[in-house]
Amino acid sequence: MIGGVHLEAQWRKEALRTNLWVVPSVEVLLAVLLFVATWQVDRADYRGDITLPPWVISGTADAARQILAAIAAALITVVGVVFSIMIVTLTLASTQFGPRMMRTFIRDRTTQLTLGTFVGTFVYAVLALVSIGPAGDGEFVPHLSITLCMVLVLADLAVLIFFIHHIATSIQLPRVIAGIAAELSAAIDAGAAEPRRTGAPDQGPGAAELHARLDSAGAAVAAPASGYLQFVRHRTLVRMAAELDAVIRLEHRPGHFLVQGHRMATVWPAEAAPAVARSFARAHVTGPTRSLAQDIAFAVDQLVEIGIRALSTAVNDTFTTLTCVDWLGEGLCRIAEHWDPDPVHRDVGGHIRVLTVPVSYERLVQRAFEKIRQTAAGMPAVLIRQLDALSAIMAATRAEDQRAVLLDQAAMIDRLARDTVPEPADREDIHRAYLAVLAAHTAVSGQQ
Repeated sequence: MIGGVHLEAQWRKEALRTNLWVVPSVEVLLAVLLFVATWQVDRADYRGDITLPPWVISGTADAARQILAAIAAALITVVGVVFSIMIVTLTLASTQFGPRMMRTFIRDRTTQLTLGTFVGTFVYAVLALVSIGPAGDGEFVPHLSITLCMVLVLADLAVLIFFIHHIATSIQLPRVIAGIAAELSAAIDAGAAEPRRTGAPDQGPGAAELHARLDSAGAAVAAPASGYLQFVRHRTLVRMAAELDAVIRLEHRPGHFLVQGHRMATVWPAEAAPAVARSFARAHVTGPTRSLAQDIAFAVDQLVEIGIRALSTAVNDTFTTLTCVDWLGEGLCRIAEHWDPDPVHRDVGGHIRVLTVPVSYERLVQRAFEKIRQTAAGMPAVLIRQLDALSAIMAATRAEDQRAVLLDQAAMIDRLARDTVPEPADREDIHRAYLAVLAAHTAVSGQQ
């Protein structure tokens, strides 16, 4: 179950990262703690217990108030500018890349750190400003705090310059596409790292028999809330089913949309269904958006969406679609080599307790190629690049059923070209790429 723990940790990390308040809140807390520490040192210096080094800024209380007030006013202005840049970036991402790409920019660590740095420095400056006041031997001036505030302002300037550079590069389409592809690779690796159950030998009826029992005598469990299924805690479900001596079949996988009150799972025996329904909220997480933790099809859909948008008449950017096809091919190569989800989850005694419906290799290939192929009718460059990607994926396949799916996609592209590409030379180029897919199939089949 180590892999399951890793996946849940990844989901929690992603849930925390996809927001704009966690990192700034942490930085504000650190700023408060830092001020408390420097204030204590300043109070010790004021009492004469210590002597501050000569590089610490000195001056009157009025001068300190003016400096800190100017810093605080400038910082809150810059925070507004940073927020404005971020909103413009999100608007551009939603328009050019699609609304589902906004999560990529919201979860960007540089943006979160930049916001947190400026807000934290502003809080620090305000705390230092309000600490100036009358004391036993004249007005108290936090000289060390003011000096450190000046250092933080200089650091903020460096952060602002880097932030502007980062925004200018992060909105470039090749970087956005490569980032989504990297997330897909990480999700594939996380799923492949989940180990199969070891220990007690398999016990009890097999999956086929349990499916038959669930179909004939199982009871439905309704979804407790509407939304996209983001994460499933399989360990919790297995433990729950083992305690009830039941079997749970999940009718949906992460990425599917659940409707409250509609069937979400089937339980056998039927009398265990009420107990399972009461505990389902602890095992499933739903939300308004999809998540990559257990839903690698989400990254595939994101790349496909960018590719389709690029082919629209409003954008007409074929090269962006070619880039998407390249990265989709790379991801499907990794899927062909490593993707092998287990639809059966057993308890420590070896009995099947949970049956799932993981996304299949065939469905992932279809999602990656079909919508782009349909949109690219009459576009030789895109069709040839898709066939080139299929040739590369073919070399990474491990089984004949995987190769059959690729051959089906290649045949559909070749037929589409004959029907929609008017130029004979272009059709010949596409057919040549199709023959390369067939040759790759023959070569791989001969080696295995």
